[in-house]
Amino acid sequence: MTLRRSFLLGLAALIVAPFASHAAELPDLGGRKVVVVTENAYPPLQFVDPKTGKQIGWEYDAMDDIAKRLNFKVEYQNTSWDAMIQAVSDGQYNIGMTGITIKDDRKEKVDFSDPYMRSQQLMLVRGDESRFTDAKTFKALESGLVGAQPGTSPFYTAVYEVLDGNEQNPRIKLFETFGATVQALKAGDVDLVLTDSTAGKGYVDASNGALKIVGEPLGTEDFGFIFPKGSDLVAPVNAAIAAMKADGTMDALNKKWFLDYKMGQ
Repeated sequence: MTLRRSFLLGLAALIVAPFASHAAELPDLGGRKVVVVTENAYPPLQFVDPKTGKQIGWEYDAMDDIAKRLNFKVEYQNTSWDAMIQAVSDGQYNIGMTGITIKDDRKEKVDFSDPYMRSQQLMLVRGDESRFTDAKTFKALESGLVGAQPGTSPFYTAVYEVLDGNEQNPRIKLFETFGATVQALKAGDVDLVLTDSTAGKGYVDASNGALKIVGEPLGTEDFGFIFPKGSDLVAPVNAAIAAMKADGTMDALNKKWFLDYKMGQ
């Protein structure tokens, strides 16, 4: 069984189950404009197609489908991960999407949709890496460096599950975007990047053997869209997500982006 196929099967088992029932008719938002912000550094959820320069991915397809179901017009904008949650909290954007893990501390700043996907955290390394094979052996490799974005789940996984719990550990090298951590890994500037299975599999598939996954999953996390606190979009989007799970749209998106799509081809 191929790595991509085995991931799809695992993902299908982990996707949050659809609601037992959903409204026959979804809310109609009357064609209003909704500004959606993303990072474009998280394949296959959202990224820039190197062949066409267009913004594509699972989340773009899902959001476009939600917009059609709810009758709103999407305007996409981009920002960095470290600015996104605060910017949405401040009302600069109506919705944020970039594989955002649903966490209690983030709920203090933004509202989350219901989960649309569940993923696992994995260890992404260079294809020829042989010095370590899991978190324990990486920790023992005192010269090993891990790349991460501050404030993200991979950062805290690196600190508390892979290293020693010290957020100032000099073995952690910080980068503004996830894509930058992967480029640093490829260049040999770091030796490990903690990522969720969604992005990790995308980068492995596009690397032609330059990258691989090692070790066992380090944790499980649910993804959701984010909104300013009190947003009237949360309930309609949740209804659309439920309908997409119930009618097979989510399964079709998973097949398209995790099985059929081949990055770089």
